[in-house]
Formats: sequence, C-alpha cells, structure tokens
Amino acid sequence: MELPPSVRAVLLDNDGDEDRLILFRRTVPGRDLYWSVPGGHVEPEDATLEDTLRREMLEELGATVDAITPLTTLSCLQENGVKTQHVYGCRLVTMDVALRCGPEFSDPARGHYEVVRLPLRPEEISAINLIPEELGTYLGEHISRLPELIG
Repeated sequence: MELPPSVRAVLLDNDGDEDRLILFRRTVPGRDLYWSVPGGHVEPEDATLEDTLRREMLEELGATVDAITPLTTLSCLQENGVKTQHVYGCRLVTMDVALRCGPEFSDPARGHYEVVRLPLRPEEISAINLIPEELGTYLGEHISRLPELIG
C-alpha cells in the first residue's frame, strides 16, 4: 500500500567554522532514543514539494531556509505500506524554536524534539540511530559532500 508522501530536510547551518547538520534528538515514551531530520507529510494545500518543505520548517523549527536542492527520493518500507520520502538539502536562514507551531509539540505522547547540530562527519552519522534507516544510509554515504551538493 502506498502511503501519503513526505518531504525531509537535510538542513545545514554554518556556525562560522564549519557546516553542521540540524537534527532532532527524539525521546518518545516506550521507544528507544532515535534521531530524525525535520519534515513531514504533504498536505492538500501544499502546491509543491518545496511549499511542503518551507511549511514544515516553519512548523517544526520556526525556520526559514534557502538553497533548496533536491537530493534523493527514498522508498521506505513501513508496517502499513511504502512511504515515499522526498529529501531536499537546504541552508538555514533564520530559526526561532519559540515559533514552533506543529501539532507534534502540543501532544506529550509524541515525545520531545531536541534540536541538535552535528558536524558533517561520517562517524557522527554512523553513531546515531537515524530514522528512517534509508536516510541514515544515504547520509552516511554523502555526508562529507553535502556542502557542495547543496551549495
């Protein structure tokens, strides 16, 4: 069964010294610790996948982004079907987590979304439980090239 598609952001932030990948460190009741990149489902009001990406960045991070670049499309097998994940690279312009407005932040059962920044090194990605696994594999293979892929 084909599930509604999603977009995911491989979001880079430069701290002045080096680019870093912005991720969520997820703690959810009853689950092992895992990590994810921002993103979410395509909604009927989203005219394009880029519109979905921009909306999700505002909802989940209070962020605006630029240099939006298609990176890959993943087919992720889930218990109830196959989920298509459109993965975009982008660069952070502004972020204010106080402006988060997604429904996941008002439901305690959804757990915590701690924003973290990881250096772009393969050992950093291989050391975490990144969900979906297919994205973790992609990032493990391309992490050091992300700045040139995204621009």
